[in-house]
Amino acid sequence: MKLTHLLGVAVASMAVSQAINAQAFDDKFRQLNDDKYRSPNIYRTASGAPGHGYWQQQADYDIQVTLNDDNQSINARSTITYTNNSPDTLRYIWVQLDQNRFKKDSIGPQASATNADRMKKVSFSQMETMMTQEEFPAGYTITDVSDPRGEQMDYIINDTMMRIDLDKPLKSGESIEFNIGWKFNIIEADVLGGRGGYEYFEDDGNYLYEMSQWFPRVAAYYDAEGWQNKQFMGRGEFTLEFGNYEVAITVPADHIVAATGTLQNPDEVLTDEQQQRLEEAETADKPVKIVTQEEALENEKEGTSETKTWVFKADNVRDFAWASSRKFIWDAQGFDNGESDVLAMSFYPEEGNPLWERYSTASIIHTIENYNKYSFAYPYPVAISVNGPVGGMEYPMLTFNGPRPYVNEESGEKYYSKRTKYGLISVIIHEIGHSYFPMIVNSDERQWTWMDEGLNTYLQFLAEQAWEDDYPSWRGEARNITGYMASRNQMPIMTNSESILQFGNNAYGKPATALNILRETIVGRELFDFAFREYSRRWKFKRPTPEDFFRTLEDASGVDLDWFIRGWFYTTDHVDISLDKVNLLTVNTQDPEVEKAWKKKVDQQDPKSITAIRNEDMVKKIAQQEHLRDFYNENDEYTVTNADRNEYK
Repeated sequence: MKLTHLLGVAVASMAVSQAINAQAFDDKFRQLNDDKYRSPNIYRTASGAPGHGYWQQQADYDIQVTLNDDNQSINARSTITYTNNSPDTLRYIWVQLDQNRFKKDSIGPQASATNADRMKKVSFSQMETMMTQEEFPAGYTITDVSDPRGEQMDYIINDTMMRIDLDKPLKSGESIEFNIGWKFNIIEADVLGGRGGYEYFEDDGNYLYEMSQWFPRVAAYYDAEGWQNKQFMGRGEFTLEFGNYEVAITVPADHIVAATGTLQNPDEVLTDEQQQRLEEAETADKPVKIVTQEEALENEKEGTSETKTWVFKADNVRDFAWASSRKFIWDAQGFDNGESDVLAMSFYPEEGNPLWERYSTASIIHTIENYNKYSFAYPYPVAISVNGPVGGMEYPMLTFNGPRPYVNEESGEKYYSKRTKYGLISVIIHEIGHSYFPMIVNSDERQWTWMDEGLNTYLQFLAEQAWEDDYPSWRGEARNITGYMASRNQMPIMTNSESILQFGNNAYGKPATALNILRETIVGRELFDFAFREYSRRWKFKRPTPEDFFRTLEDASGVDLDWFIRGWFYTTDHVDISLDKVNLLTVNTQDPEVEKAWKKKVDQQDPKSITAIRNEDMVKKIAQQEHLRDFYNENDEYTVTNADRNEYK
């Protein structure tokens, strides 16, 4: 073989090798615009801000609803005014029928049943849920869909969505008015789950209602996705339009009602004394009882066939929820929000005390004070926390929160654990925090859970750390996510809500930790806080997409974050090193005097988090309000109690 031929083969081989290597090379630092982002346009700019052509629809509601306390059902009617601000002509309108999710033939229960079939066993509570779902007459009965003249409109129901066909196309800039009548049986929240329902108190025979997803709501229509009409399966939450609401709620005359918005007729539903207390609360320096525990206990004993109608108005909100019970204690405290006054209010049964009267309203105020620092001033006149069967859920101006004290079966005395105390404070911070994300920064929850849960969990962590030193935050610190980051079956954060595995870690913990890492180590507090505020203010009362968030962070901070965003949000890439398992083995004496002292010594050797170090000069909540201190502030987890000693003996 000639030398020239050999050289030719060698050169060809090198070229092939280089081509293969070039093809295999993956630039982790390439720009995201190349393969992940939508192209900027007149609606959404390359900087992450709304464009000059940005638009969004509006849906206004006038609703009359009656609660039947005898058979736990709802009967209601609404007039909806829908304004087409898009450049498009619409021939139909999609409406969400969320209560249909509880019907046994809905896609949500069917998917859950499929999962149950694959399991070797189910719990008693799961069995109760499955059996109730088979028998309970759930879902909407639509009694009317008509135009203002009373003429019936054509519609079709597809599981949890309803399409209303219009007689004539709705052009850009036009509005249409239509009526919907409906009724449904309220679910028992502890049995069928969900984000609302009733709780029955066997001891006194009363009910507590938390009403959410209770009315047909117009689905969102927007530039990036068109109609957001994905079926409601239970996990991916809601995508809604802003609008103005007037809602008349008819309930038994001895019920107390909490709702989105401001009460329009206090003189018709409250006593003179209650109205006076409410006025005093607006300028009080601690919560004032509008309905005392003694009054609530008296209400529980009565019952009446008479009714009262509570009227509420709310402007520029994306949803409406309410709660009603004769068991409610009601306290309130006003505070200066910087730009306006806000009335923080809590509604809870006697079963929630002494925990709720001490911490609920204080937690609301603390949340707003801290979220305002990192986003924008809370724009609504009220903020409410309600205790009932729902562990934690958010709506405009109103949240449902679950933790209660325990009752000693022998003595009948109430007590609460450290976990319950901080669980209550944290869930109130989290749910009130949702008033900002997504109730104001109106992201598409049906598609991207992390855009509301992850961002809110990050701000929750900041607010928790401002409550007291060493606050036991569950998520936010980098060290708390390492177990998940080393686990199998991870999925990118940028995964649709219904497809996510390890939902809590993926949608809450990982994005919250990512933002904290950006703030503390990659971007720095000053630059990151400015960028996050800029995103919040740009998209206040608008609907951002993930690209809008990422682009704004880079635009306002001046830091190239594409490499970080790709790794943390779009992939599950990790640093290419590994450390196999390390086990620390010790002998457990089980003597609390020995073990707790040893545990304290070990824990004190842990490195202090960078967040805690930088927060050392921050004045914490409990330093300002000593009455919020309790047993758990004076004694830590290393304190040896008599119960510990007795158990050891």
